[in-house]
Amino acid sequence: MAIYYVNTEAQSNGDHEVHKSDCEFLPNEENRLFLGSFSNCHDAVQGAKEHFPQSNGCAACSPECHTS
Repeated sequence: MAIYYVNTEAQSNGDHEVHKSDCEFLPNEENRLFLGSFSNCHDAVQGAKEHFPQSNGCAACSPECHTS
């Protein structure tokens, strides 16, 4: 299980990126929303979509959930 957060600030393409808690690109506390513990990034991205419908996995820490 890993702890995931979603960036509350959208990227230039409108995506809200989902990050693991140990990601080098994890946003500052004021710019992230705690999602919880998940066994995989796919479930974390689904959780993020409840808050931000256009959510995407981080290319660095969750490449299997990142779409370009």
